[in-house]
Amino acid sequence: MRGPIAPPQVPLAASRAEVFADLVQDSVERLERRWPQLADIDFLVLEVPRLDGKGDQATWSDEAVPLGGIIPARDGRRARVVVYRRPVEIRTKGRDERAALVHEVVVEQVAELLGLTPETVDPRYGED
Repeated sequence: MRGPIAPPQVPLAASRAEVFADLVQDSVERLERRWPQLADIDFLVLEVPRLDGKGDQATWSDEAVPLGGIIPARDGRRARVVVYRRPVEIRTKGRDERAALVHEVVVEQVAELLGLTPETVDPRYGED
């Protein structure tokens, strides 16, 4: 008998990318209770950060691979917070550790976007 191992509504059927996106969404929802203005920010998940430069001039910098980034609002586009899935996954072993690191990255990026400290955005920042 061939077919899916589990029905689509069961977590087993979710891809790693979908599970990761859910972790980001959970973190955002946790912060939105305290910061309703986050509803005006788009939160994205990308696989990996892009190289700096274009074409043959594209090179990796000597800095560590970023786990997240921000794109400020401009030209009528909303501000965006980006979390890079693969660098976060590589640095974590299990779901709980991954969820904690995702939340830390989201808090840090929101803090930078709002011009606040991470501890102001989430008083429990750094406790996990």
